[in-house]
Amino acid sequence: MLDVCLLGTGGMMPLPYRWLTSLMMRYNGKSILIDCGEGTQIAMRQKGWSPNPIDIICFTHYHADHISGLPGMLLTMGNAERTEPLTLIGPRGLSRVVNSLRVVAPELPFEVRCVEIEESEQTFSFDGFWIQAFKVNHNVLCYGYSLGVDRAGRFDRARAEELQIPMKFWSRLQKGETLEQDGKRFTPDMVLGADRKGLKVTYCTDTRPTESILTHARGADLLILEGMYGEPDKLAKAKEHRHMTMYEAARIAREAHVPELWLTHYSPSLMRPEEFIGDVQKIFPNAVAAKDGRSVELKFEED
Repeated sequence: MLDVCLLGTGGMMPLPYRWLTSLMMRYNGKSILIDCGEGTQIAMRQKGWSPNPIDIICFTHYHADHISGLPGMLLTMGNAERTEPLTLIGPRGLSRVVNSLRVVAPELPFEVRCVEIEESEQTFSFDGFWIQAFKVNHNVLCYGYSLGVDRAGRFDRARAEELQIPMKFWSRLQKGETLEQDGKRFTPDMVLGADRKGLKVTYCTDTRPTESILTHARGADLLILEGMYGEPDKLAKAKEHRHMTMYEAARIAREAHVPELWLTHYSPSLMRPEEFIGDVQKIFPNAVAAKDGRSVELKFEED
């Protein structure tokens, strides 16, 4: 099961009723945060989640509404006596930006590891899941992210017994290990069926529509895209500042054949995004004008 919570849905500045865009996901004891604007900690507390267990924070880019909450987040983690390392992932310049922000959080009881994205597309593997960054089209270097959980095939006990594979190896083979004993080599494919469908969430803000978004959205169980503007007369402004309208996001969702689209990263001038969702749903029926705290538990398909 993959827990997903869109902590905040605002762009540019926090509002009394809308925190800045941030997404948090939890899987198998690991917590991942994408973007950390001002107010992210409050949104997290309102959800009932804690910042201390966060293992990874990814940044789409370094505009203030996506990273200005980081110093306070680090201090909160430090005050909770965290000792586990924290991994930060972001575009080139991450170390410089983080070190500048840490002027107000210079001493922490845990290591902060900065991993800079070096390619237009790059995958980072972790215990049980992967994160893929892909370049998009904003007025500064910016990336979208997909988080995926792969699922191995079902264990074939009869096959394992037929091949006389020691029972003590069964669980390790299911985890993907290759083992040897008495000159015999045992591999996972000997006891596992075809891979089963995993889970995938794709998240992207601050960009014009790009082929990279469409490519990475395919196969996602949930697509979260910016819908900066809902007013039909704001398309020119979206193009000028390299943002995306609700309708452009809906067309990407339709072409990618995703089950559901959550819109986020609204302009402060967009007071009631839900007023425009009817026209958006004419393009993609399963579009939602997400509000702060919108959550879902994504589960593996039944066999």
